[in-house]
Amino acid sequence: MSREVAAASAADYDAIMYGHMTPAMAAAYLQDGRVSLRTFAETLREMYPGGDALDRLTDFFCRYTDPAAQRSVRRKIRNWLSGRHAPSSREDIFLIAYALELSEQQLDRLLCLCTDTGIQYRDGRDAVFAWFLRMARSYDEAAAFYASLPPAPGMEAAEDPGASRVTHEIYNDLMHIRTEEELRTFYLRNLDRFGSLHLRAYYYFELYLRQLIRPAPPWADEEERDWSVETVVDTYLSLHMPRGRVRQGYSLVQRLIRQNWPNATSLKNIRLHKEDVPRKLLLLLYVATENVGVEDSPFYDDAGEEDLTVEERVEDHWWTLNALLTDCGMAPLDPRNATDWLFLYAMCCDPDESMSDRLSQVIDHMFKNVRES
Repeated sequence: MSREVAAASAADYDAIMYGHMTPAMAAAYLQDGRVSLRTFAETLREMYPGGDALDRLTDFFCRYTDPAAQRSVRRKIRNWLSGRHAPSSREDIFLIAYALELSEQQLDRLLCLCTDTGIQYRDGRDAVFAWFLRMARSYDEAAAFYASLPPAPGMEAAEDPGASRVTHEIYNDLMHIRTEEELRTFYLRNLDRFGSLHLRAYYYFELYLRQLIRPAPPWADEEERDWSVETVVDTYLSLHMPRGRVRQGYSLVQRLIRQNWPNATSLKNIRLHKEDVPRKLLLLLYVATENVGVEDSPFYDDAGEEDLTVEERVEDHWWTLNALLTDCGMAPLDPRNATDWLFLYAMCCDPDESMSDRLSQVIDHMFKNVRES
């Protein structure tokens, strides 16, 4: 990471910690573009400073693009490199890594930047292509090897909480593989454990959601009925975010923050394991619960925050959330990410103010023009 990039991240973090911003000021800070958003183009230039990226990527992508669509390939890649757009397809990011001969760690970082989740080692295809990249082998070799393997049935749910650690076990095994024969044995041995959904993220999702669905603690005198998903969303997760599909008039920052904001339907689908757990939802659940009462979490801390300074509280949440996100294979907090900046600001509240209230106030100010138009 260059000194300029590191300085930008520090400046955005300092603005949260020491800017003494009201929610209205924080909303204006985001809306006015004062957060130096981290871009795909900037990150790729750090990884590959060579001046031939456009030609190398165009030639490489054209090999795997239908001839009728090849005329648009160069324009698409030029838009990526100029910062106008960023790739959102995981396959495109794998192709970029192979074309520019990036490292496995650089591939993981690009995936986190563009899709919120890095290499999913419990996905058989991700695991195979990551191994071939690590061994400096070609994309064609990886594709041919993967095509020779049987498809995985897909383990998308696990009743045993310990099963959510399967990705870490698979990753550790993969790190010791040196030959294709060992890779094939590894793949077949784990065939029934491969899947596309993030089980570790489901584990945390259920922990935090349980706190919101059951408002009364087990020791309460009177037992309350569990809240519905709709009530949980309306009470804890909507936070004044505009609903509906209208996006006209939204700024870039408004679109980034509103994108994938959960609703009752998405939460129900996630509980049924029909959809994956988005990173933004984990952040929201963490803020809604403030990491209180989740004793089953490995990152739960029952120590009070009353005697901590604002800086100490934020640092504590920063460490906890980063550990949780990393455990789920997701991108760590980044002050140059508009959504992350917003959540970090919410964590700077006083002990007598809830993070959710602080977050909802900023959202209310940020989207006021949308509701009024």
